[in-house]
Amino acid sequence: MDEQRIARFTSAGVADAEVSEHPFATEDGLGLNLTRFRRGDCDDVVLLVHGLTTSSDMYIMPEHTNLVNFLHDAGFGDVWALDFRMSGRFPYNAETHRHTLDDIALYDHPAALAELRRHIGDRRVHVVTHCLGSVSFSMALFAGTVTGITSLTCNSVSLTPRTPAWSKIKLGYGPALMEYVLGPSQLDPRYGKAPVLTRGWMLAKAVAPFHRDCDEPACHMLGFMWGGGKPIYTHEKMSPVTHARLPDLFGACNVHYYRHMHTMVKAGRAVKYDRRRRAHADLPDDYLTGAAEVTTPILFLTGDRNHVFTDSNIACHRLLESVTPGLHELAILPGYGHQDPFMGANVDAEVFPQVLDFLKRKAG
Repeated sequence: MDEQRIARFTSAGVADAEVSEHPFATEDGLGLNLTRFRRGDCDDVVLLVHGLTTSSDMYIMPEHTNLVNFLHDAGFGDVWALDFRMSGRFPYNAETHRHTLDDIALYDHPAALAELRRHIGDRRVHVVTHCLGSVSFSMALFAGTVTGITSLTCNSVSLTPRTPAWSKIKLGYGPALMEYVLGPSQLDPRYGKAPVLTRGWMLAKAVAPFHRDCDEPACHMLGFMWGGGKPIYTHEKMSPVTHARLPDLFGACNVHYYRHMHTMVKAGRAVKYDRRRRAHADLPDDYLTGAAEVTTPILFLTGDRNHVFTDSNIACHRLLESVTPGLHELAILPGYGHQDPFMGANVDAEVFPQVLDFLKRKAG
């Protein structure tokens, strides 16, 4: 397929479904969106949650069998995809702000579930998440800001973020360096195509020599932004079409999110960023405090070549297994990295069946 023919923010990858948009607002004043892909009635509804700088597009890609179509074909006829404040479909990541994952756990996910419930009633809800969508939704679940979740699937990371050493350094010093020295306040995979001699263009040129796996500037920038010095996926797992579309599938990232991640990585677990902030007073300082009371089963997915969050999900499964033995599950994906479990060329054969098996066993 010619990558130039795939429009940005297209829903053309979803076959034989009724597509509808459901905008809603958060209590702190952001407009977000749910997209419903309905092929038929189903007692078990699936909600898909993207990661930082991606969007609902990662689940509806036309160039391979995407997760929405896969679930439809397997009998899950009512699938929803959330675009929350980290979505590349919104301008929020490219703005100067001080949003944290606490804001997402407190405002975005509860509002999304309320809007979802308004349409589906009390049907069972299964949630499939990725990257910081996994972290923030897990935070919401364990803080009790979302309830009534039948099952949760977390790819790459959840409540015990762990990163390579180089990533820890970038998380610690990068935000201040970008905001107060280099500018601007966000990183963007499109910097490689920025006008010559602009700050973004110069940063992309400086990053490129350290990422020799390919010749795609957006891939280099994504590796710099998230990959601990290495790509955020295994190149062999990715379609050339997808690799060429990276600037359409990933957006800008405000560096303040890195500060919260740095706090969590240092703590070894999901913790509140600012304990003094009154708006977050009802959130736990440590999101694992009430882990014994959480009864929602979780499937922890991770690639064995994860250069973004390394063995985070292995560590989280091990920790929760000691608290609630037998409740949660772990699946390690051979040859996969961080992003490719949902965006790889052959995920319908190598990854999705494991997710489907978990969903079917937890469905009524």
